[in-house]
Amino acid sequence: MPGDVTVYFNPRCSKCRTAWSLLEERGADARQYRYLEQRPDRAEIERVMALLGIDDPRRMMRTGEDVYRVLDLGDADRETLLQAMVDHPILIERPIVIRGDRAVIARPPERVAELFD
Repeated sequence: MPGDVTVYFNPRCSKCRTAWSLLEERGADARQYRYLEQRPDRAEIERVMALLGIDDPRRMMRTGEDVYRVLDLGDADRETLLQAMVDHPILIERPIVIRGDRAVIARPPERVAELFD
């Protein structure tokens, strides 16, 4: 399998670990992008949104995180939401699995199969 699979990965997240296992079972040559350690910039976040086929940042945000409430992002505009994800990558939903020019939010983790069909 080509090495064009990237997983937005948090090792503490069980869904990330399950998605990773599913990729290993497929023999995918994947790499982990530990986005909490190496924060994505705005251009990268927008690139991932485009791969996901979404325009609303909330569709790839963890709106249940405390920081979402603390920053009062409920009525925030697109610009504010994107900056919040840059500043607080914990807000980025996980796992996001990217293969070539396609991506899925792997919730449930079995959604990784969509990238191989």
